[in-house]
Amino acid sequence: MDRVAGLRNLLESSQFFKLVCGAGNENADEVNKLAFIYTLAGCNGFDVSASPEIVKACLDGIEAAMSFEQIYWSDKSQIPYITVSVGMPGDHHVRKAVITDNCIRCDLCIPSCPTNAITPSLLVKDDLCIGCGDCEAVCPPTASAIKYKHNEKELSNILPECIAEGAESIELHAGVPDNQTTIQEWKTVCDCLPDGMVSMCLDRYHLSNVQLIERIRQAKDVAGDRLIIQADGVPISGGKDNFNTTLQAVSIADVINKDLKLKDKRFRKLPVLISGGTNTYTGKLAKQCGVPFSGITIGTHARKLVKEKVDSIIVGKNSPELAVAINSAHNLISSNIS
Repeated sequence: MDRVAGLRNLLESSQFFKLVCGAGNENADEVNKLAFIYTLAGCNGFDVSASPEIVKACLDGIEAAMSFEQIYWSDKSQIPYITVSVGMPGDHHVRKAVITDNCIRCDLCIPSCPTNAITPSLLVKDDLCIGCGDCEAVCPPTASAIKYKHNEKELSNILPECIAEGAESIELHAGVPDNQTTIQEWKTVCDCLPDGMVSMCLDRYHLSNVQLIERIRQAKDVAGDRLIIQADGVPISGGKDNFNTTLQAVSIADVINKDLKLKDKRFRKLPVLISGGTNTYTGKLAKQCGVPFSGITIGTHARKLVKEKVDSIIVGKNSPELAVAINSAHNLISSNIS
């Protein structure tokens, strides 16, 4: 079975679990360790920044796990897939925070940052910032010191380099209202990977349900059967582990199923991944509500589970800290993908 057929099989059997390392996370050491831990935990997909260096770091982590002395829950016959993420200007996933001169130095943003991207001198480290908006949420209204810049990438140049390093899928984060420009970027993404699976990540922050469905139709017109839709409930919001946090993630998948897949036979086999606020309860809630899905994608919560152990772990070396991290990661995967 070739790699594309293998991915299709995982999606059709609802057995695809993807760890999001962060579209804006360009910390190669962290990505390398996350790939190592989660591969051993049984993860079969990784979503990383569209950077050749980061793709290589992820692949190195996967390969270290596949050759590791202890199998844990890894499947030696199923090498995980690497997806690179790019985004439209304005999408949460590909922006970087900037602290402006309006800052009153209250320092509230420093502990609020989930990736420790803000230094004591109140500078933002671009390689660590994931654009989540937590710093903006705690910034006093009188200051309004947090702004954002778009993490620009020249897709036609950077994507082939990522593919050469081992990426096998591309995802476009397209939760923005500008439909014409989005479809133009989508065509570029599809042209860069003419024989692989391509994913469009959509949320309802700017799009109504009707606009959401129409954009999926247009995406399929370009990509055909290579299309994967990532239904993003609330982007970068998986900090809490409960049913309420993941409710919107399941809800958007339900909309796609009822308003498109069940009404138009051309979309019956459309793979839909649930993301955005996903956590331990996502798969359980979807099954309880009768919402079908092809896989679960988890970022914030999945990284948070192993965050305290990552710094002490050495890739390729067994340790009690590694075992704890792997067990935590595996429990998350198994709670979502039976």
